[in-house]
Amino acid sequence: MQALAVAAGTKWLKHYSSDQSILTVGDGDFSFSLALATAFGSGKNIVATSLDTYVCTEQFTPRAFLARKSASTEELNTKYSHAVSNVKELERLGATVLHGVDVKEMNVHADLWPRLFDRIVFNFPHAGFNGREDNADMIKSHQELVRGFFSTARHMLFRQGEVHVTHKTKHPYWTWGIEQLASESSLTMLEEAAFQIQDYPGYNQKRGSGWRCDRDFDISDSRTFIFLKG
Repeated sequence: MQALAVAAGTKWLKHYSSDQSILTVGDGDFSFSLALATAFGSGKNIVATSLDTYVCTEQFTPRAFLARKSASTEELNTKYSHAVSNVKELERLGATVLHGVDVKEMNVHADLWPRLFDRIVFNFPHAGFNGREDNADMIKSHQELVRGFFSTARHMLFRQGEVHVTHKTKHPYWTWGIEQLASESSLTMLEEAAFQIQDYPGYNQKRGSGWRCDRDFDISDSRTFIFLKG
């Protein structure tokens, strides 16, 4: 499904429109955010974030240095081959791009508080590769990440805003219990929709860490879970 223009000039890409204020989190190489901005012809209503830090060598500011110094993650420009060009294109289209954003604390982030959004999007949340995916401790780690995300995201929504989590649904991923985790933050599921990557031209899902982080992975069994504040 490509972007569709309506009479009022609003452009849509699947669940998202150019009129919505959209926050994307954990967006790997920023290709999902760029897919939206490209379809809309503008990124002015998009705030694109990731946990990775990024220090632009052309503009090395004291603030950037502090962000780099305090971060425990690898830098964006060492992990993903197209990340830097995606960031530059997002900024050219007018999007706000933030680095080093922890989803469990984003509601108090200096550049996000006290902003509110119509859509908050977290595609394929993952707490890192520290064991087998069916290991109980690994599952708990993933659950804590998603639980923390829901806990902060609910405070960053407009009254009719939505939280979107796209997630793999085969074993063992379904055992995370996405709907239950959302309910713990008083979020109610509105819809569960099949996720088709071809709906988002240019999007390339990426791993968050490891030597294969710049490679995509199978998402054929994935669905987008849409939540509202209860």
